[in-house]
Order: sequence, then structure tokens, then C-alpha cells
Amino acid sequence: MVEQAVARRWLGGLSAHSRPLILATVSAGVVVGIATIVQMALLAGIVHQGIVEKVPVDELSLLFTGAIAAILIRGVAQGLQARYAARCSRTVRSEVRHQINRCWQASGPVAIGQTSAGTLAREWLDHTDALHGYFARFLPQMMLAVIVPMIILVVVFSLDWLAGVFLLLSAPLIPLFMALVGMGAEKLNQQHFQTIGRLSGQFLDKVRGLTTLQLFGQTAPAAETLRKRSDDYRRITMKTLKIAFLSSAVLEFFSSVAIAVVAIYIGFGLLGYISFGPAGELTLFSGLLILLLAPEFFQPLRLLSQHYHDRAAAMGASAEIVDRLQNGDPAGEPAEPAHQPESPDIIAIRDVSLAYDIARPILDRVSLVINQGDVIALTGPSGGGKSSLLYLLAGFMQPDHGHILVFGDRPGEQTFGWLGQSPFLVHGTWADNLRLTTPGATDIAIETALHHVGLEGLLSSRKRGIYSAITEDGQGLSGGQARRLSLARVFVANYDLILLDEPTAGLDSDSEIYVLEALHKLAQAGKTLVFATHHQALLTLANRTLLVTEGGVRDA
Repeated sequence: MVEQAVARRWLGGLSAHSRPLILATVSAGVVVGIATIVQMALLAGIVHQGIVEKVPVDELSLLFTGAIAAILIRGVAQGLQARYAARCSRTVRSEVRHQINRCWQASGPVAIGQTSAGTLAREWLDHTDALHGYFARFLPQMMLAVIVPMIILVVVFSLDWLAGVFLLLSAPLIPLFMALVGMGAEKLNQQHFQTIGRLSGQFLDKVRGLTTLQLFGQTAPAAETLRKRSDDYRRITMKTLKIAFLSSAVLEFFSSVAIAVVAIYIGFGLLGYISFGPAGELTLFSGLLILLLAPEFFQPLRLLSQHYHDRAAAMGASAEIVDRLQNGDPAGEPAEPAHQPESPDIIAIRDVSLAYDIARPILDRVSLVINQGDVIALTGPSGGGKSSLLYLLAGFMQPDHGHILVFGDRPGEQTFGWLGQSPFLVHGTWADNLRLTTPGATDIAIETALHHVGLEGLLSSRKRGIYSAITEDGQGLSGGQARRLSLARVFVANYDLILLDEPTAGLDSDSEIYVLEALHKLAQAGKTLVFATHHQALLTLANRTLLVTEGGVRDA
């Protein structure tokens, strides 16, 4: 219940930003309702004039023209209603994706890497798209389900107050049963999104590790796991459909009964079998108009019932999105220190602590100053905190205590170069990959950067040069070549600060030499380098070596 309350507040905040478009959608819907009433009144007038008053058809041209005009106005208003609704939904979904993107950025690649790519894709695509029906259909229809029936009730009461009472008494039954059925739909939809998120994540993991599964003979157990998850998804989907059909059946039953009661009353009243109340004053015009308006009275409620499942789907998706947004909010983000460093060209770490396990902190009250142009090597045992310290400098993580300033700003505020242990490549060309960080880089700058990392020989063997194709898994490149291609981005972008996590780990001897030479060039250019390594050649490149172990950082 707490999760649903938070999700409702979050949806309420989104709707407040889109209120003008929602009101425009409702206004167009009201015009549709009024045009429908006018259309039905003109049709009833045509029948009454033609049958009862025996008016010739040629004298009814004005009524026919009015009915056609009402139909045209109704069609135009429906088009505008759909257009405003789509625009409202698009605006909201764009805002939600911005929120998710900001959340991912705040979480950083370390925290976001703990979540399956399939789950993240579901949040970005399916969870966000599930809000479409809520803002495009449910919210406007919730207002129209009150406004349009009230207008129809005013018209019906003006014609026959007893028929109006019948409609008035039957109207609350539909929302009542709709709400009762919908209570379970919200929870089922949340389970639906959780199940499909787990299924998509597991499926993606199995596809990525298919070769490993085949080598160890584990494809059958993996397939069985996916089968069970798929069956869970099937059961949840069928339960959701069962509730949808149940609510539709309840709605149709009560609306049909109410319309039938009104029809019986009108029929017996016109035949003279009912003399109670205003029945004796019924005419073909008033009776037919009431019969024509009775289905239109329930139509907004019918649509609201159909769109109520959009609300349930949105509530389920919102709970998942809000959970992501709350978990991604860096609650422990440090405040600005009391004073800024005298020079902006200083990296300052002050009294910083970080712990994954409270009993064993990775960093414990660490203070450190790195000057512009320093080449710092972080060394120490595996798990000692070297990578964590780099993540803090990059802004990928937030310290539990203390402050960090990188060139006078919080980590991540200013651009910097990063080279992790796994190179990041995108599907495209060599040029596309190097222009990720510097979109305006010229071909000459790209070729020069590739020369710096020793890839000019490989480049010359490619027919299309820097416009040769490359896949995101680096197909056609060795691990060392892919690492050097990522390192070339640093030369193209000309960063002042470059952070590297084990830049030579897992490389062959040729790639090691090229990477060492590239880093030496960067150091000679006055760049600030901070890298974690165990490699002796890299340690000799540094002008300062820091030992990171047992929660402390000290000069080696």
C-alpha cells in the first residue's frame, strides 16, 4: 500500500506538469459529448416531425443539415481529443525518460552495472510506455465520465424526471464494481512487470553466456529455467486478462440492465400503460431522445472502465520506476566543503570513507592531494580499494563520508578521460567510436590519435580506413586492439584528467608496449594521470606511487 501511495503521488506530480494538455483533451471530449446530444436531439426531432407531425421531407432539410453539421463537429473534436491526448502522453513519457536518465547518471556505471541490461531496457521502454494509456486515456476520461453524463442528466431531467432518476440511481453501480475489480488489477500488473523484467534479464544473460553454457553442458538447465519463468509470466498474464474480462462483463451487465429499465419505462409510458409521474407527458420526441441518450450516458463510464486497466498498468509500472528513482538518488551525496582549494588545478580528497561492509571499510578517513600534471600509480592487493578510489574520483560512486574535489568541482562535473578494464565500443565505424566523446573531431585528428596508440598499421590494412565497420563486441579486433581503440578517444578529446583501471591487464606484450608508450606521451603533454596497476613498467612511469590497502592510502 505504501508503494502504491508513492506511485500515485509520483503520477500526480507528472499530471500537474501536463495539466494544460489534459484540460485540452477534456475540453475536446466535452465538445464531442455536446455534439452527440445535439445530433441525437436533431435525429429525434426528424423522426417526430416526420411520423407524428407528418411534415414533408423537403421541409426537414434544416434538421438534416444540423445533424450532419453535428456529426462533422463531433468527428473534428474526436480528432483533436486524440491529438491532445497523444501529445500529453508523449510529453509525460519524455519527462519520465529524462528522470530515469538522470537517475542512471546519478547512480553511475558501477551501481547501474549491478542491474541486468534486460531490466534496464524494460524500464526505459515498456515501463515508460505503460504510462501512455494512463495520461492519454484514463485521466481525461475520468473527468469526462463526470462532465458528459451530468450534461446528459440535465437534458433527460428536463424531458422526464423519472427517467433521469433511473439513470442517476444506476450510474454509481458501475464505478463501484469497477473499483472493486480494479483493486486486484494493480497488484497483478505490478507482478506482471516484475516477472517480465526478471524473464528478459535472464534471457539476455543466457544468450550472452550461450557459449559458456554449451562448453559446460548447461544448456538444458538454462532452458528449463527460462521455461519456468515463461510459464510464470503466462500465468500472471492470464490472471490479468481474467480480471479485465470480469470487469467488462460487470460493466456491460449493469449498463444493459439500466438501459433496459429506461426502455421499458419509455415504451409503456408511450403506450399509456404507466400514468405515474411525467409518463403521461411523454412524446415520441422526448421518449426517443431519452432512449438515444441512455447509451451515451453510460458510454463515458464504459470507456472509463476500459481505461481503468490502463491505470492499473500505470500503477504497476510506476511502482517499478519509482523504486529505481529512489534507489538511484544519491542520498549520501556530500555537501560542498566550507572552502574551495586555492588553485582549481588540484584534486583534493578530504577525510573520505567508503564501505561496502560496515565491519570492513574499503577506505577509512583518507585524505590526499594530487597536483595538476601528476602521474599517480595506485597499487596494492586485489580488493584493497584501488578501483573504488578511481570510481570516487570519476563520480561513479559517492563516499559515505568526506569530500572530494576534482579541479574545484564535484567529481564528474568536469569532463575527464576514462579507460576501464573492458573497452566500450558501439556498433558503427572506427570514426563513430572515436567521435563518441568528441563529435566534431576531424578525420586527421582521429588518424593522429590512432597513430598515438599504435593502430595505424591495422588501420592501413582496412579498405575504408577509419570508416571501416566495427561491432560493439569488437569483432575483428583483439582484446588489446579494442583497448587501444578506446584509449585513442583520450587523445582525440584532449582531456586534462585521465583515470585508468588496470590499463595493461590481460594484454599481449605488443599491446602493452603501445599502451605504455601512449601513456608516456600523455604524461609528457602535462596531463594528470591516475591509474590502478600492478605492472612494474607502469609503476616506473609514475612520479608518485600510492599503496592502497587496509582502508588507507599512503606513499609506497
